[in-house]
Amino acid sequence: MIRIRLALSGILAAVAGIAVGHLVAGFVDPATSPVLTVSSTVIDLTPTPVKEWAVARFGTADKAILLGSVVLVTLVAAGVIGLLARHRRTLATALLGVLVLATVAAAVTRPAFAAVDVLPSLATLVVGLAAFWWLTGLALAADPEGEHGAARPARVGTARREFIGGALGVATLSVLAAVGGQLRAGAQAARRLVLPRPADPAPAFPAGLEATVPGITPLRTPNDTFYRVDTNLAVPRVDVDRWTLEVDGMVERPFSLTFDELAAMPLIERDITMTCVSNEVGGGYVGAARWLGVRLSDVLDRAGITGAPDQVLSTAVDGFTISTPLDVVRDGRDAMIAIGMNGTQLPEAHGFPARLITPGLYGFVGATKWLTKLTLTTYAAEQAYWTRRQWATDAPIKTSARVDTPRPLSTIAAGRTAIGGVAWAQHRGVGKVEVRIDGGDWQQTELGPDVGIDYWRQWYLPWDAKPGLHRIAVRAVDRSGRPQLSERATPFPSGSSGIQEVVVTVE
Repeated sequence: MIRIRLALSGILAAVAGIAVGHLVAGFVDPATSPVLTVSSTVIDLTPTPVKEWAVARFGTADKAILLGSVVLVTLVAAGVIGLLARHRRTLATALLGVLVLATVAAAVTRPAFAAVDVLPSLATLVVGLAAFWWLTGLALAADPEGEHGAARPARVGTARREFIGGALGVATLSVLAAVGGQLRAGAQAARRLVLPRPADPAPAFPAGLEATVPGITPLRTPNDTFYRVDTNLAVPRVDVDRWTLEVDGMVERPFSLTFDELAAMPLIERDITMTCVSNEVGGGYVGAARWLGVRLSDVLDRAGITGAPDQVLSTAVDGFTISTPLDVVRDGRDAMIAIGMNGTQLPEAHGFPARLITPGLYGFVGATKWLTKLTLTTYAAEQAYWTRRQWATDAPIKTSARVDTPRPLSTIAAGRTAIGGVAWAQHRGVGKVEVRIDGGDWQQTELGPDVGIDYWRQWYLPWDAKPGLHRIAVRAVDRSGRPQLSERATPFPSGSSGIQEVVVTVE
């Protein structure tokens, strides 16, 4: 039993430290919670192929799995350290301190580190060590064979009861601290804003096919179901009243803007589809929304470009960086600093208070969330987060089509039905979508409303489904007549390609 009590002492001490650190982070910055800082460091150190495998395998659950893994490894290590305390208590305490110091190192090495960011890790260190020393002392006092034990059985029984009480007390305080930290983090929601009307509004939005083709993706993606792929384990909390956008680098007139100053500039409203480079063929990391913002070219013109920069290096509030080719930003497309999404302010998970939107480019080279800085520079002088990891520097979104209905591997009733889905070819426009059934000829589908070259198109094909097993393939063709690539390619380094083919059973 003594071994169980000592292992439990280590585990409870680690839990207490983590919980109190989480509570302190709620008052500092939720992202500085010790488990999050360590997990973020793990993300940064993970090789690209492993990251892509995790995204493809686990989807948006990859972050939860990573957090759970970090916590599990920490608790196992703390339990083993607890066992060492039976004969080397001081050494065990020191080893636990070394384990906790990893969180301090992770906090200090974050890109946007500030001195206050170490407070949660320091709280974890102090509470964890104190709880460990106290609990192991109680556990050892209940060991009749240990050097700290008592020979009298009555005293051993009392010590055991004291350990149980102490363990329950630490566990209870840990739960209260963890819940308090979570409540505190949730209380820091963004202030509701009233956004100005656009000087250049988008046309009236048409009705989609979702009312007549069951199972097809809606023409506009609601904010709460819009995909989210980023390296952030906690959504950055930004005080809009203190937020600024700095513009510097190879410019004649460096300047900064408050949110009110940015929102006072002429605003445009555009319907734009975004796609993540991690999206596999037929995948769901694509969404379409109406965005409100300031043309990026207007901001750059205000600064005045000097020299020969070839990239806009954008920086998020947490220090994360993205490189966007300058020639793309200035070729006339509606690249913008967005402050609104589907008629409301940007949701916190999608970049509040401001983010980049660059039509036609995958998000990793043109969609920085929680934006706070724009730097005109060169690729030779500065490398962004993904550039350093060997991803493409210029990554136009590849033409693609997806089958939404019938679902892959589903079973449907025989008779009249519809094959439908969405297709995208941002900044080129979808010209047509074709479907092939059971290896036959390509058949042209009916297209949904045209919202513009930067927006996806819904499509459908009436189908008289006969009983049996059927293979359905789909491909899109852009407005210049170029079909999507049929060659299979993985997302790394510039986006996936290939023809989606689904198998369905008709009964």
